[in-house]
Amino acid sequence: MNLYLRLLWSLLRAWRLGPLRAGATLERQLRVLPNDLDINGHMNNGRYLTVVDLMLIEYFARTGFGRVLMRQGWRPMAGGSFISYRRGLQPLQSYTLRFRLDAADDRWNYMRFEFVSATGEICAAGYMKGAAVGRDGLVPNARSYALMGEHGFDLTTPLPAPVRDWLSAERGVIGAAW
Repeated sequence: MNLYLRLLWSLLRAWRLGPLRAGATLERQLRVLPNDLDINGHMNNGRYLTVVDLMLIEYFARTGFGRVLMRQGWRPMAGGSFISYRRGLQPLQSYTLRFRLDAADDRWNYMRFEFVSATGEICAAGYMKGAAVGRDGLVPNARSYALMGEHGFDLTTPLPAPVRDWLSAERGVIGAAW
């Protein structure tokens, strides 16, 4: 199944399953398909993040964020990601992808994801950050959440330690000289 079919399937599933609150966990049972493989015969490292992007699209559709983006003329923007791999996913192996909005600050949203084997072992896990972008730059989360009707998501909660460490490392990477 190519990625366009997976995208269509994600949108149809989002429509069928109905609304979801920001911060709720999405879980999907998926399978490693032949076009997901690399030359080592397991799921390609880049494919993990592509599958996470598909989950993000479903999340946008089910929380109403996608509708807000379109109405306001905003675009979603990824600001980075990190992932750690522990076990390879093998051809045709089924796995569960868990995905949730874990934290947010004034403009960025931090989504956690985990790829879990049928035995419950975490094969890969990480975070991605994203924001809405309008003509004037990044849109404040307080505004986008209000337009979604999500007044309950707490933007003052401290960021989880892995996110704080990642942001610190990111500042070092971006600021490093050649």
